[in-house]
Amino acid sequence: MTRKFYQPYRSPFDPCRPLPCETYETPPELFLGFQPYHLQQYKPLEALKQGTLWPALFDPYENPYKQMGKGGKP
Repeated sequence: MTRKFYQPYRSPFDPCRPLPCETYETPPELFLGFQPYHLQQYKPLEALKQGTLWPALFDPYENPYKQMGKGGKP
């Protein structure tokens, strides 16, 4: 999973309501390094649907607010 979660720092003197949890995404190629030889590939039509030729780089967007439970935590 490429979605990361963290709890932002909240100062005791901050007048704003605290944010319970923030999220950000990291791209899968960040963890792949150099592309290895003989990496599995999608068939051409499937690659067009997925947006990438390699399944290792497929990363669909998921709405982070849809997944959060009560209180804003995943």
